Amino acid sequence: MTSTTEPTEPLSVEQLSATTLLRFATAGSVDDGKSTLVGRLLHDSKSVLADQLEAVERVSASRGQDAPDLALLTDGLRAEREQGITIDVAYRYFATPRRRFILADTPGHVQYTRNMVTGASTADLAVVLVDARHGVVEQTHRHAAVAALLRVPHVVLAVNKMDLVGYEQKDFERIVEDFAGHAAELDLPGFTPIPVSALCGDNVVERSAHMDWYEGPALLEFLETVPVGSEPASAPARFPVQYVIRHDEVRHYAGQLVSGTLRVGDRVTVHPSGETSEIVGIDVLGRDAGLAYAPQSLTLRLADQRDVSRGDMITAGADAPALTQDVRAAVCHLADRALRVGDRVLVRHTTRTVKAIVKDLGGAGELTANDLGRITLRTAEPLALDDYADVRRTGAFLLVDPADGSTLTAGMADLSAPHA
Repeated sequence: MTSTTEPTEPLSVEQLSATTLLRFATAGSVDDGKSTLVGRLLHDSKSVLADQLEAVERVSASRGQDAPDLALLTDGLRAEREQGITIDVAYRYFATPRRRFILADTPGHVQYTRNMVTGASTADLAVVLVDARHGVVEQTHRHAAVAALLRVPHVVLAVNKMDLVGYEQKDFERIVEDFAGHAAELDLPGFTPIPVSALCGDNVVERSAHMDWYEGPALLEFLETVPVGSEPASAPARFPVQYVIRHDEVRHYAGQLVSGTLRVGDRVTVHPSGETSEIVGIDVLGRDAGLAYAPQSLTLRLADQRDVSRGDMITAGADAPALTQDVRAAVCHLADRALRVGDRVLVRHTTRTVKAIVKDLGGAGELTANDLGRITLRTAEPLALDDYADVRRTGAFLLVDPADGSTLTAGMADLSAPHA
């Protein structure tokens, strides 16, 4: 299959491995043009194959449209195409010479808030779309609240349909000022506003000639250059044990290092037991390594025979997680079944699963599907938790129905919150 535009040299394996990976999520209210924006981004970055574009052109022509409807590149489900809305999270993979991307195309409707939470939970960046004609609406507040709740490191406010307001700077600045007020209320660390027209391609991949008053980057330019992640050495080392492998009477502890670095010779602590030891060996991809860094999968060997099992957490350094049975968290309820005070649940935290009871719902009588709220749990066994704001992977957890194993609620630990 061939590209839809001028042929370009494909990226080599070496080039792809040298580029960094950005995970980002998109969200927009009804008719904000999110699907068109994503379609334009894929099309103009040469990430659409010829047969895909031909299919879009055929469907567009059958509807009497003069130009291809790029929204059809993303609304892949039949129900989405028929209703003109995005229903489920769809992951798109593309690359430029500067960076690789995983795009979580998430729904913006209130009844699909749980889908947005799923897509944005691992995102480094969220693109929140606003229609330049309508400005900040209720769903924009909700999207910003989800981004703040999930501590997404970067937020782009994409003010779309600038062509329909004559590319006027005053309309853009009014929306940015309005959004900034809500961002401050939510303690959103900051955002980058970009005026775009997804339909016309202004400031999506190429900078627009229609908005010479705007001196910032186009959307793709910003996505290619925004810093990703933090310095691995500065993050606390967190290694949830997934498997214990016995080989020649030696125990190897296997799993993924979810943050920080580990070195041979490091003194480590096993949680929740509190036992300590020293790393005497690290294997990465079957080879000895003196150093491992997140998010590598690896096996560790310790100097002493310790009682370590699946669900334990191995950490290094003085910056240890909190060992607690009283869990306070911000949550998004995902299930159709309501969550109530007194419910008995399972808490899945990294590789550990423990029983718990819901002690408080922040004053609410219950949480129903798509509700955002606060929760207090009492667990049967201690969990090695970080504040979600500090370490997202070890500050996140799921509540699971013990009867059928279905997922109920997504939680983000907030250990600094006052007790209920």
